[in-house]
Amino acid sequence: MITERIDFKKNSVEALKSPKLKKALVNFTDRSRAFRRKAVNEVSEWEELRSEARRIKEDVINNLDSYLLELEKSVIRMGGNVHWAKDAEEASSIVVDIARENNVRNVVKSKSMATEEIELNRHLISNGINTVETDLGEYIVQLCDDHPFHIIAPAIHKTKEDISKLFSEKFGVPEYEEPEKLTEIARKKLREKFLSADMGVSGVNFAVAESGTIAIVENEGNARLATTVPDIHVAIMGIEKIVPKFEQLSIFLSLLARSATGQKSSTYVSLITGPRREGESDGPRQFHLVFLDNGRSDIARSEETKESLYCIRCGACINICPVYRQVGGHSYGWVYSGPIGAVITPQLNDLEKTADLPFASSLCGACRDVCPVKIDFPHVLLSLRQKVVEQGRKKPDPAGFMEKIAFRVWSFVFSKPFYYNLTGKMMVFLQYFYQRDNELRGLPYPFSKWTKEKNFPAFSKKPFRERWKEKYHGKNRTLLK
Repeated sequence: MITERIDFKKNSVEALKSPKLKKALVNFTDRSRAFRRKAVNEVSEWEELRSEARRIKEDVINNLDSYLLELEKSVIRMGGNVHWAKDAEEASSIVVDIARENNVRNVVKSKSMATEEIELNRHLISNGINTVETDLGEYIVQLCDDHPFHIIAPAIHKTKEDISKLFSEKFGVPEYEEPEKLTEIARKKLREKFLSADMGVSGVNFAVAESGTIAIVENEGNARLATTVPDIHVAIMGIEKIVPKFEQLSIFLSLLARSATGQKSSTYVSLITGPRREGESDGPRQFHLVFLDNGRSDIARSEETKESLYCIRCGACINICPVYRQVGGHSYGWVYSGPIGAVITPQLNDLEKTADLPFASSLCGACRDVCPVKIDFPHVLLSLRQKVVEQGRKKPDPAGFMEKIAFRVWSFVFSKPFYYNLTGKMMVFLQYFYQRDNELRGLPYPFSKWTKEKNFPAFSKKPFRERWKEKYHGKNRTLLK
């Protein structure tokens, strides 16, 4: 969990200084958006699927207690074990205890945001248990002692050259330029880990209440190996990940693949129902499912913000967000980034330490438009902003009083045409002292705060209203009607 206050502004300023990072962000998000757009356009009933998915998630969150009990019974009926964890510490302790009871020395993990959330790697390693991420992006991040940069692609902030140098330092191999060579090295190293693993740990994309089946979606095959080769499989599931009926699973699988990677279907979709049965050649002898609350129950009780739990972790909101596309994932200071990070992180952590995040948005609504379950991000963000202000947890801004005065003056001037025109003419005259290269620089406090990281264009000597009248008055006057 978060122990220090997240300074989103400071983190963002640092991120903006890196042209390499900017290029990586734009390339990845542009490509992801294009793939998603193409995949979505191929589905004529896309909006109907979104509406149905939202309806199902709303039903699940409104009846979460009964669905959790149904899922528990189904898992136990199929030979699995269920554990309830109220917070991150308890969830990690459960996994460590399972490992100790079974003399586990080596653990392989598939990609999971829930395990990142509870810092499971740190707990396992501190207890003498070798733990390795097997998703290629997560493996790279782990080798760097870094944190994921994106929900779907954890290592997009690393270039091919960065990875080549990393592998050379860690494994004593040459610095290859070909991505295929780098992938081959990682595959060889990870194959050894799979074969020696005593326990596999995974997340859960969806869990079907009626059958006790969990669905794991991936594109590399590492999750399938991690959940079938070791004798023990432990799955960590946020309690909101439930789907009531098996037949409803196809809706979410279709929405997730297209929204996350622009695929019609993910390369691997593993449906796991309990441990290995008699006569089966693969699969674990033990299956454990951990229900992770960690603040989710509190979110579910809030009418204003409970739809945060509808999220299926596709990353579409992140790829479309103009803020994330500029500053990247690490600026958000925790596991989740982008719009979903701005709404989830403050609710799963101390609001005082995360007060900046609800304000890390332009409220443009693009995230709401692409969300496959129609989460109303602007509404949730505004609710959280109100809570931050009411509780006085956002750090006092010395310019706050001056800003209030400035906006009141702005409101008065913009509502009175005479004063609006007069003010415009005055600004053209006053800007003479601050104009540099058609921009205003060196403005007095508090305006200097606004222009520190932003460009402020100079006022035109001939305002738009006058140019409009000159251009369209007379023969084109009908355009004004």
